[in-house]
Amino acid sequence: MAVSVILKTLNEEARIGAAIESVLAALDGIGGEVIVADGGSRDRTLAVATSYPIQVVQLEPTIRPSCGIGPQLGFQYSREPFICLMDGDMLLDPGFLPEALAYLSTHPRAAGVTGHVEEMNDTSLEYVRRGRRVSPENRIGTIDRMNGGGLYRREAVEQAGYLSDRNLHGYEEFDLGLRLRAQGWTLHRLDRRFVRHFGHAINAYALLLRRWKSGYLRGIGEVLRAALGKPQWPRLVEELPELKLWGVVYFWLAAMVALPFVLPSPVIALAIDLALIVGIVGVMSLRQKSLSLGLYAVVAWLFHAAALPLGFIQARKAPGAWIESRVVNEGS
Repeated sequence: MAVSVILKTLNEEARIGAAIESVLAALDGIGGEVIVADGGSRDRTLAVATSYPIQVVQLEPTIRPSCGIGPQLGFQYSREPFICLMDGDMLLDPGFLPEALAYLSTHPRAAGVTGHVEEMNDTSLEYVRRGRRVSPENRIGTIDRMNGGGLYRREAVEQAGYLSDRNLHGYEEFDLGLRLRAQGWTLHRLDRRFVRHFGHAINAYALLLRRWKSGYLRGIGEVLRAALGKPQWPRLVEELPELKLWGVVYFWLAAMVALPFVLPSPVIALAIDLALIVGIVGVMSLRQKSLSLGLYAVVAWLFHAAALPLGFIQARKAPGAWIESRVVNEGS
């Protein structure tokens, strides 16, 4: 029942030490290994990580990091029959692994089990909004993906081909869930804490810009491209409510652009456009019970909608191919 715990990192010097210590404590009495899979940190992340008796691996400088490449990097070095995936800015709950292992033992067709990701950052609008909505981050019971990580069965992952698609800058957990469920496996969330997450304590709009630059927002387009022509395509289209939302956003933007050309008065058209913007922000503000959250939600829609086609046309590499990397620390 030993576990390989994979910690994904990129410039996490402030948190990685505590994350490693939480994992080592959780593995006491269970057994296994800890693998820090680093995406090319430029701070002291590696210096801190290598001070512990764990394995540390890092992407070669020529390989660009992504959300999908980190988990697969750790997976290709892992050995144990169970894989626990988490970020380098998370603290693993000490009681999670025993309960998760017990669940997998009694549910042989369960590919993975997770718990709640407790967001410790209550200042960013992004994390406040995430905590308020009913989403894959907080449903319990049978789920379609394990956002934030969790405990996976190696047998199931190998049957699905690979842990994480290296080409994806987002939605990598959903892609894995699709592939696992296509093979007849299930995923489950326990009604207990998995980790505490210390997310980016920066302005939500700055975080949105960072995610645009890093390619994170292209994830939904990339996962659509990855599934194109494959058996999971119909299920993906059916299960991603974001697709309907982006469709509405595209229609809204097209209507705003068209109005000045179809109405006799450009002034009236622009007034209607402004009224549409104010009305949509107002509706979202009422739903979120906050003007700032409502405005942020609409701005985030526009960023995501613009990024989707860019992700869809992105070139792909073989997702299961060996990732060029180096071993920084062998561990014990």
